[in-house]
Formats: sequence, C-alpha cells, structure tokens
Amino acid sequence: MDLPVLKGVEQVSDGWLKKYVLTYDLPDGRGLNYEVVSRKGLEQYGAEIRDKAAARSSTDAVCIVGHTADDAFLLIREFRFPMNRMCVAFPAGLKEANEDVIECAARELREETGYDLVRNEDGSPANARTCLQPGYSSLGMGDESIAMVFAEVERVCEPRAESTEFIESFELPRAEVERFLRENTDPLSIRCQLVLEMIANPLFV
Repeated sequence: MDLPVLKGVEQVSDGWLKKYVLTYDLPDGRGLNYEVVSRKGLEQYGAEIRDKAAARSSTDAVCIVGHTADDAFLLIREFRFPMNRMCVAFPAGLKEANEDVIECAARELREETGYDLVRNEDGSPANARTCLQPGYSSLGMGDESIAMVFAEVERVCEPRAESTEFIESFELPRAEVERFLRENTDPLSIRCQLVLEMIANPLFV
C-alpha cells in the first residue's frame, strides 16, 4: 500500500500543549494538512515523528492497575477540567526524564493515593510488570504514549497530590466490578473501562 509522505512540521501555538500542523503528500498527488497536539517541543516532536524507532521507545506517562491483597482494584475519582466533573480512572501521571517506568508508577501512586507497590525485603517491587510496549492515548489527536503497569499495591501513607489535583482514591472489589460498571454515572477513562470490562466479562480468556 502506498502511504502518505511527511513533508513538513510547523508549530502554530505554544503552551503546555503545543499545536502542530503536519504537511503530507498523499499517494494520489494531493496535499494534506493535519493538526495534532503534543507536550513536546518542536525539535523533539519533529525528530520523533520522523524516526519511528525513536517514537516507539518513548514513554510519556504511566497508568497503574493496582491490585490489593483483598482482591480489589485501586481506582481514583479525579476532577478533570476538560470534562468539568469528577471522572473515574486508574492512577496515572507523567514520567520524568530518565525515570524508570516502575519507579514512576510508585511515585505517582504515593502522590495521588498514598499507596505504594508491595515490596520485597530489599525494597524491590514484589510483583509489578509492564506491557511489552507503551500504548497511545489518542492516535488521531496526538503522540502521548503511556506505559501500563500492573502491580500489587498497599496503603502506606497519606496522599500528596498537587494543589490543582482533586483526587479521591477507592478500592473496588473484584466481585463488585460488574455492578460498578452497570451503576457508575461518572465518565470513565478508556483504559479503566477496558480493564474493568475484561475483568467483569473475560470473553477471550
């Protein structure tokens, strides 16, 4: 299959989220401008969009599917400004430069919920793993990549969320997942929805 060819990357607005216009040549000879957003600056975004190997290895954020000793899953309700309401999700957050994915997950857990990864006597995570490669939040809008971390978790401290974060954590027992999905009226993140649906209705397991 003949594919579009990227010809140019232009930044058209700045801020926490930056807007870019990508210029493509289509296989039929027409041109196409495509609008995208990214947190990355022009130099980094331009390099990654042209280098597919670099883009695949990049991880911008983590999302933690935490499981407790009582067979419950750790969820949060967080006020999300684009929705103007509380939304349900798994704990998640941005990864700092050169930060290990698992330790990023542990940091975000402590900050948002007061939970941490269950650890061995030497301090290493006892039961935590990631997906084989990061996934993308919205392939039609931007390049944000997220590593899913599955881990045993436990409450260890009080949350230390930032002043602009409004977060409540709660445990959802496995036996109540299906009822929660039927009765919940808060917006669900897509990752949370998919994981909970597979727990409640494991069609392909």
